[in-house]
Amino acid sequence: MLSYFTQVTWSPYITGAAIGVLVCISFLLSDRRLGCSTGYVKISGLIALLFQPDMVEKNEYYRTIPPALDWKLAVVPGIVIGAFISAMLSGSFEMVWVPALWGDTFGSNPVVRVLVAVIGGIFLEIGARWAGGCTSGHGISGTSQLSCAGITAASCFFISGILTAMLLFRVIGA
Repeated sequence: MLSYFTQVTWSPYITGAAIGVLVCISFLLSDRRLGCSTGYVKISGLIALLFQPDMVEKNEYYRTIPPALDWKLAVVPGIVIGAFISAMLSGSFEMVWVPALWGDTFGSNPVVRVLVAVIGGIFLEIGARWAGGCTSGHGISGTSQLSCAGITAASCFFISGILTAMLLFRVIGA
């Protein structure tokens, strides 16, 4: 069993079933769906509390989703820590500022790569908040509940991701 965790790639069927169990546990223990974009909002709210507590208290969004340390916030560092542990166990961990495909297409300047990643992350978070959920919220929790919004959002994530990759690597990077 432990040897499974040392593999570089895991079976998508087993991993998908494990994620399904995690979604069930999330609903059973907290009556909330699994998602991580709310964690980023909570982090921004906690930071804003340090400098402008009045703004946070008056903000309608933070009244609905109060900035607090809870399990939804713990999902964000949990993803990073879990990925790190997985990479270490499989022996595939390496520090790379510029992935090979990106470097071959756009050059090896790490500043450009980090800027594009940050800008992409900002757009992703804006879209997730606008849609009321992220890839994990809609894609995993929404589709597991057969939610029309979740299935539609997950479909749009895949279509837009494929189109964006094609545009970046074949049109702009060509």
